[in-house]
Amino acid sequence: MAKFKMHLLVCGGTGCNASRSQEIAANLKSSLKDNGLENEVQVILTGCFGFCEKGPIVKVMPDNTFYTEVKPEDAIEIIMEHVVKGRKVTRLLYTDPENKQHVADSKHMGFYKKQMRIALRNCGYIDPQNIEEYIGADGYTALAKCLGEMTPEQVINEIKLSGLRGRGGGGFPTGLKWEIASKNHADQKYVVCNADEGDPGAFMDRSILEGDPHTVLEAMAINGFAIGATKGLIYIRAEYPLAINRLLVAIDQAHEYGLLGENILGSGFNFDIELRYGAGAFVCGEETALIHSMEGQRGEPTFKPPFPAQSGYNKKPTNVNNVETYANIPIIITKGANWFNKIGTEKSKGTKVFALAGQINNVGLIEVPMGITLREIIFEIGGGIKGGREFKAVQTGGPSGGCLTNKHLDTPIDYDNLIAAGSMMGSGGMVVMDETSCMVAIAKFYLEFTVEESCGKCSPCRIGNKRLHEILEKITKGNGTMEDLDTLTNLGRVIKDTALCGLGQTSPNPVLSTIENFYDEYLEHIKDKKCRAGVCKSLMQYVIDQEQCVGCTACARNCPVNAISGEKKMPHFINTELCIKCGACIEKCKFNAISIC
Repeated sequence: MAKFKMHLLVCGGTGCNASRSQEIAANLKSSLKDNGLENEVQVILTGCFGFCEKGPIVKVMPDNTFYTEVKPEDAIEIIMEHVVKGRKVTRLLYTDPENKQHVADSKHMGFYKKQMRIALRNCGYIDPQNIEEYIGADGYTALAKCLGEMTPEQVINEIKLSGLRGRGGGGFPTGLKWEIASKNHADQKYVVCNADEGDPGAFMDRSILEGDPHTVLEAMAINGFAIGATKGLIYIRAEYPLAINRLLVAIDQAHEYGLLGENILGSGFNFDIELRYGAGAFVCGEETALIHSMEGQRGEPTFKPPFPAQSGYNKKPTNVNNVETYANIPIIITKGANWFNKIGTEKSKGTKVFALAGQINNVGLIEVPMGITLREIIFEIGGGIKGGREFKAVQTGGPSGGCLTNKHLDTPIDYDNLIAAGSMMGSGGMVVMDETSCMVAIAKFYLEFTVEESCGKCSPCRIGNKRLHEILEKITKGNGTMEDLDTLTNLGRVIKDTALCGLGQTSPNPVLSTIENFYDEYLEHIKDKKCRAGVCKSLMQYVIDQEQCVGCTACARNCPVNAISGEKKMPHFINTELCIKCGACIEKCKFNAISIC
């Protein structure tokens, strides 16, 4: 095997692939071959680096030079300048927004400084389709340790001592869940990985599967050994073709190396993994609905107990954890529960992966220690709000979460603090909003999603959320009343108390949290018939400033409904009854004479 003196790591996640990272890798290889360097420098397609705002990314190792926003045509320059001549390509380096200096090493970037990558430890560093690279990064040593040095009880105890809680949203202690499954005896048990990531704006699990699939396979095998299961199932949405492909490759490689299948590592332990595909139903993220879907039934939740650990897939004891939870297991085994237990807060140990999105400068995937504050995430890692605008709110926990405000910025992030603030951890979606966001419209948006995705099994979710959405629609159209606010609050609380599953129970959170934190905006919509953000069209009026207007007629000529009248070189007027608020007039006016009020 050739020994390479340099490696060029190219982001090969879904986002960067859409920005032609495959072409970048191909061009790098072609240029290396043209210069006779193909046996000295290796190009590797990795998983996501996390810094999606600056992708595609090419990292040069071992000097750790971090090139951002790379295009396929930049490949030749990287080879000729950096590889051949040893000079960094300055124009492709990250520019610090504060001092405007170029930063070559990712360790010195604000985006990475406060991160701690545990679940994402291999993403962006190894070839996800090469098992030898995973093994070279201590992969499968945890499985070997469990099978060769530990009993199932010791494995479970180690996970319990670590304090790891489920990263799928519920936050249930992982070790305790494993222990319950281990104590339920049956002729067959199952280990399930929940890879049905349905939150809007969330891509944590997908990125782990694309960048480090073997860590999930290893963790599932460890789980199987701990609870006495021989079969593993990964439930993944069919909308994740790249993750599916890399999982299938990883499973084949693990079989080839004797790390899945019969008599793993000569221990007598048998364990195998298959994929099951979902059609993208949000409710199938709930474990009982997921199990029914895998069985070929309608994806609907059921009452608990019995819990899946007692009666799950095919009525057998089944342990369900999500991708990120499993990604923590191997390193807990290799480094020890005490190492992991020292990270995070008293009741929330370790790190959490968040998909940082919305009106923020550094959109991307981050992993931070539990206990970090929202302020640190948004203004240090996230680089603040786009366009220098004011921070208004952050939605955590996806459709099931709540909207937090300035008063929550210094709250340490963990499971309990977010719930106390009226939101939740969820699977890790984090959407940042500025003053251009209407919080009533935001609540309506999430309710639209919930209504669309409800399985319809229980009336509180099926009917209750529909009524909530109808009231919000009424308010955003300027027809709301003060009684509607009381109805929203009371109905939301009833749904939380009576819905069948966790998804239904948390669905009113966006409504209740926005009423709690942005009550004045609801009042403006109801009493003043005004939307301060200018989002709710029914509450907007386009007005022409009579002093600014010069009568150029550009607005009138471009109005699709002929709502603007006036003589040439004379001030024009807008007929508000005809106006459809399309914004064409504002776009065409060169004199800033048209405004929204």
